[in-house]
Amino acid sequence: MLLVGHSSGAHLAVSVMADLVRLQDLSPRNGPALGLLTLGQVIPMMSFLPEAHRLRGDLACLAACDRIAWVDVSAPGDGCAFALCDPVAVSGVRPPGACWPLVISAAFTRTLSPERWKRLRWRFFRLHFQYLCAFDHPGDYDYFRITAGPRTLRDRFAGRPPSRSRIERPVSPHRSVAA
Repeated sequence: MLLVGHSSGAHLAVSVMADLVRLQDLSPRNGPALGLLTLGQVIPMMSFLPEAHRLRGDLACLAACDRIAWVDVSAPGDGCAFALCDPVAVSGVRPPGACWPLVISAAFTRTLSPERWKRLRWRFFRLHFQYLCAFDHPGDYDYFRITAGPRTLRDRFAGRPPSRSRIERPVSPHRSVAA
């Protein structure tokens, strides 16, 4: 099962997946492989709030859960997202031994043709939805291959290193989590 959250829907997807992790036996014999794909996320907009204890707890839970795969995709050209920010790390709740999310760039300047990039570059809201559209030169990230293809998220991104320019510095002043 693949759960996809885009923009402000990404924080909801995090909490839904965390609920699944907490409520179910996720061994391979007890259900499908679980994957979480967050696109153009704005999770810190919520996780930095003083009372976002549950969301921060959900982030920490998923970061340490080796039974799911979580890939976070954004692009520096997307002015409506927290581009390349690891939502767990910047929220200050990354637990020791955390394995998720894998933060990668959609790299609009490389995956869109020069003509399309020129047309979309200053159309910020439209560009924010590019994650859900076809790319001229798709790289590792291709929405349609991921959501309609035969491979699980874990298999598709196995061995893929995170983007070198990801942001991991904890900056949230609020780091408490729900019990």
